[in-house]
Order: sequence, then C-alpha cells, then structure tokens
Amino acid sequence: MTSQASFDPQAFRAALGTFTTGVTIITTRAPDGTPVGVTANSFNSVSLNPPLVLWSLAKNARSLEAFSASQDWNVHVLSAAQEGLSGRFASQGADKFGDIELDEGISKAPLLPGCTARFQCRTAFTYEGGDHVIFVGEVRAYDRSEHAPLVYQAGQYALAARKPRSELRLAAPPPPECSYTEDLLGYLLGRAHYQMLFGLRRMLAGDALDEANFFLLSVLCIRDNLTLDEINAFVGYTGIQATPEMMAALEARRFVACEQYGKVSRFVLTADGREVTLRQIALAKAQEDNLADKLGAGDVMALKLMLKRFVAATDPGLPDLWAPR
Repeated sequence: MTSQASFDPQAFRAALGTFTTGVTIITTRAPDGTPVGVTANSFNSVSLNPPLVLWSLAKNARSLEAFSASQDWNVHVLSAAQEGLSGRFASQGADKFGDIELDEGISKAPLLPGCTARFQCRTAFTYEGGDHVIFVGEVRAYDRSEHAPLVYQAGQYALAARKPRSELRLAAPPPPECSYTEDLLGYLLGRAHYQMLFGLRRMLAGDALDEANFFLLSVLCIRDNLTLDEINAFVGYTGIQATPEMMAALEARRFVACEQYGKVSRFVLTADGREVTLRQIALAKAQEDNLADKLGAGDVMALKLMLKRFVAATDPGLPDLWAPR
C-alpha cells in the first residue's frame, strides 16, 4: 500500500485511471463572446434535488479565466462517434468550433450536437481543490439520446457494453467427465457464427445461391479481376474452395465473366452479378440491423470492436481484401 509521503504522481495518475469514466466537453463563452471548450472526464453528479453537477479545471488552464467569468456553461457527454471531437477539444491552439453547427440553447454557451446527453448549467458554487478549481452547477435544462457513450479507461478510449444479468443464463456445470462448457470462447464464437449463417441461408435461397456462391461473389464485388488462386486466398479460411466448376456455374448464370490474359484466366463481376450481390448484402445488413435493435447500438459497436481485435490477434497472415491495390 502506497502512503501519502511516498506518492509518485505518475503512479497515482495511473491508479486513478483505473476508474472508468465517460468523456465530456464543457463549453462557455469568454467575456468578448469567443466560444471556449475543454475536454474533461471529471464530470459527476452531486444532487437530484436541486439538480446539481460538478467538474474540475486545472488552475493553470488557459480557459480558467473564461469559465470563472461566465456563469453559464454546458456539459456534453460525448457519444462513441465523437472520439475525434474529444481529441480536438483536448488540444491547444486548434480551431475547436470551426466546422460545428451549434444547436440553440437557453444561454449563449455553445451547445454541441450529436451527444449522448447534454446539461445546460449555471454556476452555483466554486471551490479550490488543490491544483484544480471545482465548478458546481445547477442544471437548468438537459436532454439525452440513444447514442452509445464514449468511455475513458486507463488512458485509452473504450466502448461500454451492458451486462444485463437478467438476460444471461449462467453456464450449467459440466458433467464430471467433461470440462466443456458454454462459456468457452470457441463455442460462443462458433454458435454465433452458425446462427448468423442460418439466417443468411434463408435469405440467399431467394436467388438460388448458397453461402459459397455468396462468399465468392462478395469477394469479386469488393475486388474483381482475380485469378482462381487469388479468389481462394481470400476465401480459403472459410473452408470453401473455389473450383473451375463453381466459377463456370456462376458464369453460366451471367454473374461472372472469365477474361483470358494469355494463359491466365481472371474473373470479373458482371452487372447482373453486382446487382444480385448488392441485393444479398442489403439483406445481410437488414439482418444485422435487426440484431442491433435487440442488442442496442452501443453493444453492437463494442462487439464489432472486440471481434476486430480477435481477428487481428488470430490472423494467420491472410491477405487484406480491403487493402488498396
């Protein structure tokens, strides 16, 4: 246990960073009308009745004079899509408000759009708190949205995923002779994958396609003029092997065309092939939107982020389909 006499400021900052917070931008106007804004994660609630909130600002901050002179300031709880805005308002010298179309608020303090929540406040009290000034404000108006919030933890931005225990079944204990449980990552990933495919297969049936055809056409929709070996390099990890017979069947349906370059055959997507592929991708996107309605936008964003990290961590060296050519 570290005592006060042996405090290391950097270690203390790191320890404080383990407390996960939201990210806010606090705005006001200087006496000359100039808009002022800073990124802060010191925001917190104080009281419901009367409605009071607080945040703190370093005594050496350039914006301290403006916030001290103005009674009106707004707190913006940033959404996950506003990470760039957080960085902008944390920087010095940038034109922070340059391309932002402000909303109209109850005071002259700038009101930023697109946030998870906003609190329009008036200073009730200020206190000195060591090397910071603490602003306590009375909330005069507020609003909220369904946007997923931006989160800050251990010096990095993060996404918050809900953990509704009432919706999650606790894994049953495995039989004595087996340690395989439903909490194994492989089982969860596999089941989620095949349940998504189950819905996809029903959608593909309308165009008499199977998932192998869908994967091949999707690759050519993103990047065509590929040889058979190049196509297989992109789909091989799925266990599907594109064969000359499969490509000939797609060519017979006028979804692909085979072009000869000497002894090399290259496949391109036809207009019919692009139409059917885009139609199927739209259906797959509708399936994803239905899932987002059930999980919530924030959970879907967190899930995608974790899956991208999982893909990167387990990548055996597959070619990047979306890399510029």
